Amino acid sequence: MNTFLIADDHPLFREALQAALLPFFSHVKIIEADCVKSTLKAIKTHSNIKLILLDLNMPGADNYYGLLSVLELAPHIPIVVVSASDNEQSVNIAMHFGAKGYIPKSYSSGQMAHAIKLVLEGGVFIPEKYIDKISKEQPNTLTSLQYIKALTPKQLTVLKYLKQGKMNKQIADELFVTEATVKAHISAIFKKFNVTSRTQVVLLVDQIELAD
Repeated sequence: MNTFLIADDHPLFREALQAALLPFFSHVKIIEADCVKSTLKAIKTHSNIKLILLDLNMPGADNYYGLLSVLELAPHIPIVVVSASDNEQSVNIAMHFGAKGYIPKSYSSGQMAHAIKLVLEGGVFIPEKYIDKISKEQPNTLTSLQYIKALTPKQLTVLKYLKQGKMNKQIADELFVTEATVKAHISAIFKKFNVTSRTQVVLLVDQIELAD
């Protein structure tokens, strides 16, 4: 029996997806999760999961962190992103991260089943309209996300203020620290991003929402 994990924060969608898939898979056990935390817990609890169907926008999944966290915990389990974000950039980043498939939520149950069967057979599924648009080069946004993941919580907070255009003194006042401390955090950020100026950092993270 195959065990699928459906990770999505909308109970109605989880229910609908389960109902849509069962006619195509005769021996399937469905496990559900509604956030990144419960998804990771389910993976640790159930060692026989054969496929993860993952939403990109559930709680804790900001900026693909959820996808990256799941991939790091379970690199051996194929992950298929099932998302309402049907655009080239989202597909490009998800596939470069290591997802084995990307299914728009607008797909019919038959289309979803076809994509899942392909992945279970060892293949990769990308919507046809994006097949020729997936870049061989790693997207800049993905690179920036990897840099952000390497930051400490305090460095991430400073980066958020840099993106807002605040100066060192303003950041120091916000964090109740000295300007020297802020400068040290900024230097560390520059090093991790391999840049030498605020402008370069801001350009790299311009399209990324930095969580509070």
